[in-house]
Amino acid sequence: MKLVGAASLTAVCVCLHGAQTSNVARLDQRVNAKVAGFQGRVSLYAKNLDTGIAYSLRGDESVRTASTIKLPIMVECYAEAGAGKLNLSDTLRVTKDEKVSGSGIVEDLSDGDQLPVRDLVDLMIVLSDNTATNMILTRIGGNAVNARMQQLGFAQTRVMRKIRGDGNDLKAASGWTTEGAKPENERWGIGRSTPHEMVMLLERLYRGELVSKTASDEMIATLKRQRDHEGIGRDMKDVTIANKSGALDALRSDVGIIYSKAGPIAMAITVDGMPQPDWSPDNPGSLLISALSEILIEELGPRE
Repeated sequence: MKLVGAASLTAVCVCLHGAQTSNVARLDQRVNAKVAGFQGRVSLYAKNLDTGIAYSLRGDESVRTASTIKLPIMVECYAEAGAGKLNLSDTLRVTKDEKVSGSGIVEDLSDGDQLPVRDLVDLMIVLSDNTATNMILTRIGGNAVNARMQQLGFAQTRVMRKIRGDGNDLKAASGWTTEGAKPENERWGIGRSTPHEMVMLLERLYRGELVSKTASDEMIATLKRQRDHEGIGRDMKDVTIANKSGALDALRSDVGIIYSKAGPIAMAITVDGMPQPDWSPDNPGSLLISALSEILIEELGPRE
């Protein structure tokens, strides 16, 4: 377990780009103070999509995605729909083999039930449904997601395999992608990315550059319905948030756009290596992500 403190952060690349470079010291100081003494590794990237000002703390280092990999999977579904390879109204059959435990409700549906792809995508994002995710991956294939990410210029964002479930209900790993089958990638679990690449993906959605403006807006709307708000923007009032979270025993992650008075701030924050599993709403990682998101909103906004 690595103890991340102010001394170690000094050697980490922390960058503020664009105007207002005088705010570098203040933002760096506040982030250092917040993560000092935290038991775990913090990686983040954030960008004000209006001004272009961005901040990075290990933002280009690879991280385990947990369920935030479901965002790239959604992008591939809409890309295939736009290309005529997939009809979002087509139905997929719920089967016992696809069912896995964890978040979501499809696991509890009857075998043989038919659900439209569009609804499965919605469940995958809004409820982080694991079974819906596996059904989608069976239909489109994880390799297709990875090829799309490569085409978009994201070298690190990759699906590794299907979801196994959790607790005592873990299934054997299956649905390996070419990337996931490499022994050195087993440590990433279901997916790998970087905070920087996740923010780049969010920015392209925000600007309507993924598939089409209509498709991008639909995906943003789905992210706005996502129901887990224990991380970024947790204590913010009267703001709209479009995000996707992820959680493992030692990890909390959240990627999203906060539509603040300071402008739309896209951010991706991952906290990994926490020593004790804690599945309560007040998980230390979730609380830290929330606090960091407030700092980023305050410091990345325009100042007189």
